[in-house]
Formats: sequence, structure tokens, C-alpha cells
Amino acid sequence: MTERVFIEPQPTSETQTFWEAAKEGRFFIKRCDACEKAHWYPREHCPFCTSMDTKWVEASGEGVIYSFSIMRRAKPPYVMAYVTLSEGPTMMTNLIECDPVALRIGDPVSVAFVETAEGNALPMFKPKAGAVR
Repeated sequence: MTERVFIEPQPTSETQTFWEAAKEGRFFIKRCDACEKAHWYPREHCPFCTSMDTKWVEASGEGVIYSFSIMRRAKPPYVMAYVTLSEGPTMMTNLIECDPVALRIGDPVSVAFVETAEGNALPMFKPKAGAVR
């Protein structure tokens, strides 16, 4: 089986803080001070109330599987998923360190960082150890 190759992140002025935190093993999301809602994908304005009063906050890195699909034809196969974060937003991600056949919607997951060839860190999620269904 071949090793999976990840595309390097291309930070922008809006996402630079996120990628720097990821390199340190910290998972950040944006929160709006006007409506107090967290959102994903990180952007300067709030997608709920359009306020520019947003800030980076460290997230728990915890969530549950909302939906997933096993990419069986890929070499090597992998799992794409939507994870609903404890803070509210749902994000598209990869599930790692798991048995794809054993995954279930609603399973608890936690963030794990995968290092790229150039030393960047990509946030992905893995099933929480000892999770009870």
C-alpha cells in the first residue's frame, strides 16, 4: 500500500493564525463577538450576522461524526467525514486511526494533527478511545 500524500496548506491573511496554531498542535475556530456563534470555515466576517467583530478562539477539538464516506478506490483508501464540533460548526475532514467498517454516525471523535512533507500540520479527527455507543 502506498503512503498518502497531503497537499500543503496555503495560508492567507484570514487563515494564517489557524495554520500557525495547528503547527503547535492547537485547534482554533472563529467566534463572532456580536452574535456569539462559532463558525467554520475561518473568515473575517460572521456568516450568521455579517459582523466583522470575529476573533480566533481555541476549540476543544472534540466532536461527533455527522456523516462519512469511505474512499475505497483511493490508494490507500481513506475516510472523508463531516464532524460536528462541540462548539457547534460542522466541518469536512478526514478520519484517521480507525477501522472504517466500525465507524458510526454520532461516534465521538477528537482532533489529531497529521504532519505534511514540509512540516505543516493538518487537523484531522480520530475516534475517541473507549467511546461507548
